[in-house]
Amino acid sequence: MQTEIEHGLVAQADAVASDINKIMFERLQNAATWSTLEVMQDLQVQDVDKRLSNFLAKLKTGYGGVYRELAALNRDGLVVSSSNPAALGRPLAPHPVWLTTRLASATLTLERPVRSGGKVTLPIRAPINSQFGGDTIGELILEFDWSQIDAFLDNAASGGRMVALVDTSGEVLAASRSLREAGLLSGQALAGWQLQARSGGAFGHTGSPVWDSDVVVGLGRTSGFAGFAGLGLSTLVIQPQREALAPVHRMAEISLAILGGLVLITLGVASRISGAIARPIVALTAFTRHYKHGQSPSVALPAATGEVGELGEAFTQMMHDIDQSQRKLVQASKLAVVGEMSSVIAHEVRTPLGILRSSAQMLRREPGLSDEGRELMGFIESETERLNRLVSAMLDSARPRAQNKVLTDLHTLIRQSSALLGAQIEKRRITVTDRLGAAHPIVECDAEQITQVLLNLILNALQILPAGGQIRLTTYEDVNQFFIEISDDGPGIPIEERARVFEAFFFRREGGVGLGLAIVQQIVVAHGGDIEADESELGGARFTIRLPRKTKSETST
Repeated sequence: MQTEIEHGLVAQADAVASDINKIMFERLQNAATWSTLEVMQDLQVQDVDKRLSNFLAKLKTGYGGVYRELAALNRDGLVVSSSNPAALGRPLAPHPVWLTTRLASATLTLERPVRSGGKVTLPIRAPINSQFGGDTIGELILEFDWSQIDAFLDNAASGGRMVALVDTSGEVLAASRSLREAGLLSGQALAGWQLQARSGGAFGHTGSPVWDSDVVVGLGRTSGFAGFAGLGLSTLVIQPQREALAPVHRMAEISLAILGGLVLITLGVASRISGAIARPIVALTAFTRHYKHGQSPSVALPAATGEVGELGEAFTQMMHDIDQSQRKLVQASKLAVVGEMSSVIAHEVRTPLGILRSSAQMLRREPGLSDEGRELMGFIESETERLNRLVSAMLDSARPRAQNKVLTDLHTLIRQSSALLGAQIEKRRITVTDRLGAAHPIVECDAEQITQVLLNLILNALQILPAGGQIRLTTYEDVNQFFIEISDDGPGIPIEERARVFEAFFFRREGGVGLGLAIVQQIVVAHGGDIEADESELGGARFTIRLPRKTKSETST
C-alpha cells in the first residue's frame, strides 16, 4: 500500500510536470513565432506610426491576461514599442539570464520569476532579426503572468498534499498556497535535497523546511517534445508521512486478523496459480513501467490470454493513442498561433486596401491622366476590391456575428434577394421563376443572414450559367421544417464533389475563393438547419435548405 501511495505521488508529479511543460512550450512558441513576424521590422524605423505598439496591445488583450506586458526593445535597450504606452522610450536593463533554450531556430532567454507585491512575472526574451541584413535589430519581451503557475499548483494540491516547482539549483520557483505561506519561495530552500542526483520516483525526507514530521515526496521531471528540449524543471508532490500512511496502519490491523486464518489456505492455492498468472503480469508491469518513464520498452509485450491478454492489447492501443494525441497537440498549438495571427493581420490589411482604392479613384478623376493610366487605375481599384472581399469572407468564416432572430416572411426575403440581383439577371439573360408553394412562410430567423445565404446561392448560379439559363426558386413545408430549393439548368455538381462543396477554400469556378458556400453552411447550421447539394429536375445543381420552425428550447416546452 505504501508503494501504491508513492506511485500515486509520482504519477501526480509527472502529470503536473507535463502540464507545466505544455504551458511553457506555448509561451515560448509565441515568443519564437511573433519575433519573426514582418510587423516586427517596424523596430528599424522606431515604430513611427505606432503600428507595432498597437499590434502588441491587441496581442495582450487577445490572450486575456496571460501576459502582463509585451514590449520591443532596440539595440540600446530602449522600449520602442509596447502594449503599455507609458513604457515607451524608457530603458529596460536586462536581468541575469536564468535559462536559455532554442525553439523554431530561435534562441530564447528566460529571467527568473520576479515577485513584486502580489504580482509575479516571468520575462521571456526573443531576438528580432532584420529580414534584410540578417543582424539583430532588437528584442521582443513577453512578460508572462507567473501567478498562473501558482494558481495551477494550488488546484493540484489536495488531500493534504503540497506541490512545488523547483529549478536545477534547488530554488523553489512556484508552490501551492501552504508552501508559499511557509516562506518556501525565499532562497534555495531545497538545495540540500540534492534533486539533481535523483532520476525521479519517490523518496522520504525528515523534518524542515517543509514540515515538522517526515514527509513522502514524489518527483516528476519536465521533458521535451517535438523539437522542444524542455527547461529541466522538477515538480514535487509532498505529503506528510503520517497522513499518507494512516489508512495503511488501519488496514494493516484489520488485515492481520483476517490473514492469520487464511494464510494456510492462501499458500496452498497460490503455489498452484502463481506460475500461470505471475509471469505475464510481471512482464506486463515491466513493459508499462518502461513506457511510463518515456523509454522504449526493453521487454516484449507478453503473450497472454484472458483478462491479462486483453489488458495488454488495451495498453498497446493506449500507447498508440497517446502518441497520436501528442503529435496532434503539437500541431494544434502551431495552428492556433497561425489562426490568431491571421485574424489580426486580416484586420490590419483592410485599412491600407481602403486607402489604395480611394487613392486610385481620386487619380482617375485627374484631367491630364492618359487612357493607359486610367486603365491601370481601374486595375488597382478592381484588385483592391477583390482583396477586400477575400478578407471580409475570411473574417466572416472565422467569427460570424451573433444572430438576431425575429419572425420573418421568407417568401418576401426570396423575392427581395432576386430583385437585388435583377441587373445581373437581366444582363446575363437568365430566366428566374419561383414556385413559392409553402402556405406558412413565417419562420423565426436572422433575416440579414438568411438574405446573405440566398444571395450567395443565386449569385453562384448566375456566375456558372451561360446566357439564357434558368434558375428556379421553390419553397414547401411540413409540420416542423421549412424547405427552400434553388435549382438551375447549368453543368451541375459531380457526385464525388457534392460532399466537398461546403468545405472552405474548395471551388470549381475560375477566380473563386471557396468561402461562399462554407459561410452559407455555417449560417444554416447556426439556425439549427442543414443544406445539401444534389441534381435538380432542370438537369443542373440543386441546393436544398432545411430550416426548423421552432428552436430546441421551444420544442422542449
